Amino acid sequence: MWVNSNGIWGRLAFIGMVVLQVIFAIIPGEPVELGAGYAFGTFEGTILCLTGAAVGTSVIFLFTKLLGIRLIEALVGRQKLRSMLFLKNSRNLNLLIFLLFFIPGTPKDVITYVIGFTPVKLTTFLILTSIARIPSVLTSTITGNALGSQDYKTAIIVYAVTGAISLAGLLVYRKISASIRKRKSKRSTSTPNETDYNVEEHGETDSLQQF
Repeated sequence: MWVNSNGIWGRLAFIGMVVLQVIFAIIPGEPVELGAGYAFGTFEGTILCLTGAAVGTSVIFLFTKLLGIRLIEALVGRQKLRSMLFLKNSRNLNLLIFLLFFIPGTPKDVITYVIGFTPVKLTTFLILTSIARIPSVLTSTITGNALGSQDYKTAIIVYAVTGAISLAGLLVYRKISASIRKRKSKRSTSTPNETDYNVEEHGETDSLQQF
């Protein structure tokens, strides 16, 4: 492949692809990670993916701080941002971030756009997410490497197991986010003077500005 046969430039080009994939949340990450394993092997492919993800995450984090919620809403979409409101002022936010990035199937790129509006520092966020991403990226690069080696049995098994875990992870994520939103809704109802994040009561724009 071109990226593998062009030394450092090919690797830098691939990291750039990962950065773009992270920044533009509409682009799925799985094919890129599979391609990393196919072109570079399991270990190097994983390192390149994690490096690109860290760079892309840093760009988004600083981007959100600079541009604010309205421009981020235009990039990500109002509905997706609304689904992330539960992260604002969540207790044990660092643990929650780690779990959301550790669990396969969660919308990691969209979450990255929201974290810039929370108290979490960039260095802390990078450490948490880089460690949490390893299992998910590793399974993808293992599958890609197996495809490159024409070990289709291993590729199918790993991909099937990863798919099942991702589906379970998505269900867990939805349950966690729904539970947190429900608790916040109860607290805001019982204490009317506190800030209310309820979209129906305050309007969609006001709720997003709470970030």
